[in-house]
Amino acid sequence: MKWNAKWIRPVADTGDAAPVYGKTFRLPGEIREAKLFLTALGVYEAELNGKRVGDFVLAPGWTTYGKRLQYQEYDITDLLDKENRITVTVGKGWYRTHLMSYNGSAYQQELCARPAGLLAQIVITYQDGHQETIITDESWQVSEGPVRFSEIYDGEIYDASVSPALDQETVCFDGPFETLIPQQGEKITEQERVSGARLIMTPKGETVIDFGQEITGYVESTLDAAAGEILDLSFAEVLDKDGNFYTENYRGAKAMYRYICRNGHQTYKPRLTFWGFRYIRVNRFPGGTQKALPECFTAIAVHSDLKRTGYLSCSSQKLNRLFDNIIWGQKGNFLDVPTDCPQRDERFGWTGDAQAFVRTACLNYDVEKFFTKWLADMAADQRENGYIGHVIPDYVYSSAASAAWGDAATICPWEVYKAYGSKKILENQFSCMCKWVDYITSTTTTPDLWTGGRHYGDWLGLDAPSGSYKGSSREDFIASAFYAHSASLVIKAGKALGRDVSSYEALYRRIVDAFRKAYPEYLTQTECVLAAHFRLAPDCQAAADQLARMVKDCGTRLQTGFVGTPYLLHVLSDYGYGELAYSLLLREEYPSWLYPVTKGATTVWEHWDGIMEDGGFWSADMNSFNHYAYGAVADWVYGVAAGILPLEDAPGYRRVRIAPLPDARLDWLKASLSTRHGRICSQWKKQDDMWRYEITTPVEADVVIDGKTHHVTPGTWCFYSKI
Repeated sequence: MKWNAKWIRPVADTGDAAPVYGKTFRLPGEIREAKLFLTALGVYEAELNGKRVGDFVLAPGWTTYGKRLQYQEYDITDLLDKENRITVTVGKGWYRTHLMSYNGSAYQQELCARPAGLLAQIVITYQDGHQETIITDESWQVSEGPVRFSEIYDGEIYDASVSPALDQETVCFDGPFETLIPQQGEKITEQERVSGARLIMTPKGETVIDFGQEITGYVESTLDAAAGEILDLSFAEVLDKDGNFYTENYRGAKAMYRYICRNGHQTYKPRLTFWGFRYIRVNRFPGGTQKALPECFTAIAVHSDLKRTGYLSCSSQKLNRLFDNIIWGQKGNFLDVPTDCPQRDERFGWTGDAQAFVRTACLNYDVEKFFTKWLADMAADQRENGYIGHVIPDYVYSSAASAAWGDAATICPWEVYKAYGSKKILENQFSCMCKWVDYITSTTTTPDLWTGGRHYGDWLGLDAPSGSYKGSSREDFIASAFYAHSASLVIKAGKALGRDVSSYEALYRRIVDAFRKAYPEYLTQTECVLAAHFRLAPDCQAAADQLARMVKDCGTRLQTGFVGTPYLLHVLSDYGYGELAYSLLLREEYPSWLYPVTKGATTVWEHWDGIMEDGGFWSADMNSFNHYAYGAVADWVYGVAAGILPLEDAPGYRRVRIAPLPDARLDWLKASLSTRHGRICSQWKKQDDMWRYEITTPVEADVVIDGKTHHVTPGTWCFYSKI
C-alpha cells in the first residue's frame, strides 16, 4: 500500500471528548470502484453519507503499536453519491487508554500522551479508468462530537444532543508510517444479541436487568425520553449472596455507561468500548428507574469473527452447560487478542492462559488467522535476548520471563500447526521459538535445567501454601519441565521445516538427563502430571500411578492450577486411569469443572470457587467469572472421550486416529469437528449391554475400539463393544 495521506490531529486537543473528523467532496463522474484505507491512534468508527462504513468494531484492533499498526480496507462503492461527506470518530481504545493494572509502563504513558491521530485514503476509480485519491490532510475539519468520554476500562458517556460542527482546523503531524501493516487478524464484529431476560429488584432496592448469560460486548438501549434526560447503567458479572449488585471484582474499572438523551424515541449502542457482564444496574432512567423494563435492553456480544468448528454434546445436561460455558468463555476472551478476562482493569493477552487453552481453541473455532496475528505481535515484542513477556502486546515489561507463560512462544505455534497443517505458522515463528529456548539456556543458573528465575509457578494451584496464589509445585521443577517441552517442540518444528536442529536435540537429551537426576521424586499432582505428560519421568507409568493415588487420597479431588490442569485428565487416561479421569470431569462438588455450573455459571471461572459454597466470594481483588483457561478440559473430551486426534505425521487431520473412551455414567456422547479436510464425527451410546460407536471420517482413519485397531477409508462406520 502506497500512502499519500498524511496523519492529522486536532489543532486543539479535545480532552476526554472523542474528536470527529470530516470532509466533504464531490465526484465529477460515474465511478467503477472506490476503496477506503483507514487507521487511527485509538479506535475509530467511520460513516459515509450517514451510513456506517463496514462492520469492524474497535478497529484497527490491538497490536504491538510500536512495531505494528493495522489498517483496514473497505469497499465503499455503494455508499458514494455525487455529493459526499465522510466522518470518522476516534476514541482512545487500547492505544491511548491507561492500562490500569500496569500504569507504570513508560511506553503506555507515551502512547496515552499522543494525539487522536487519523490516517485515511480514498482511492476512486472512474468508469473511464482514471483514478482520484482523497487523503487526510489540512483540508479536513474536526470538532468534538457526541462521545463525551470513551475508554476501555471506564466506559462511555454519550450526549445525543451534540452534533459535530466540524468547524475546527486539523494539523498534519509525524504519525507512524513504518509500522503500518494491512489487517492481519480476524476483524472484531457484533455477534449474538441477547435480550434482557428478567427484571430484579434487589434487597437494596436496585433495579437490575439479568441477561441470563455473561457476554463481552455492550448494551443497546431503546427508550422514549425528553432531551437532557439521562440513562445511566453499571455492569456486573454476578450478584452477591444477598442478591445485590456486585462490582468489587472489577477493581479500578469504572465500567460506566451514561447516555444523555435527545427528544423522542431513540436507540443507542456504544461502539468504541466494551464491557464484560451478565447484569446491568439501572442507576438512572428517563421518567424513573421503575420504567426500565428488560425489553428496553439488548446485550450485544462482540468478539473476533471466528468460524465455529467443534461441537460437543452428551446425556448430561450439566456437562452440556460446561461445554457451552467453554464456548462463551472463548468468545468473550477472543477479542482480537486472547485476553485473560474481559471485565476488570486488566483484559490483557496473558501468554500462560493462551498456551493452556490453545488446543481447545483450535477445536472449538478456526483460530489460525487469529493466532497468526497474535503470535506475530509476540515475535515483534520478543526482546533481543529471547525474553517473552507475560502478556502480548507486552505492557508489563518484567525483568524476567516466567515458565509456562513464555512457553506460549513454542506451544501455540505448534498446536496451530497440528490443528491446520500449514507450515506457514512455523515458518513465521520458528526464529521466535528458538530464541525463547536460547533465552532459558542463557539465563538459567544451572546448566541444562531452568533455575534461578521468577515464575508464576502452578498459578492458583489448590495446594498453595496459605496466603500464596501459587501452588506448592516447585518453581524450578515446572520451569525445567517446560524448558524440556519447549526444546522438544523446537525440534519437531525444525524437522517439519527441514531445518538442522541437532544442537537442540543434544540440548533436549541433556535436559532430560539433568531433570531426572535433579528430581527423582514428585511432590504434587502437578509435578506428576508434568513428569508423565512431557515424558520426563524415567517411568511415566509410575508417575501416573502416583498421580492417581494422590487424586484418590484427597477424596478424588484435583489440586492442580493453571500449569497442571490442562494435562491432568490426559495423564490419567493415557496410563490406564480413564475411569478416574471421568470421575474428576463429572464431579460436582468443589473443586471441579461442574461446581461452577451448580452455582449458575454461564462462563468458565478464574477460581474453582469464585463463588464459595456459602455464597461468599473467593476474593475481591482477583475473581473473574469469565476466565477461559480451565476450559482446556474440552480438548480431553474431543481427543479422549470422543477420541478424535490427528496422527503425528499428518497435521491438520489429513489422517486421524479415533479411539473413543466411553464411561457408563454417561448414556451417550457426541463430538464433531470441521477440519481442513472435512467434518469428523465420533459418537457413542449405550445400546442394551453394548456400546455402539458411529464414526464419520472424510479421510483415512485408524479407529481403535477396545484396543483393536481398524483401518477405515472415508465414510461412516459402526462398531460395537461390551459395556
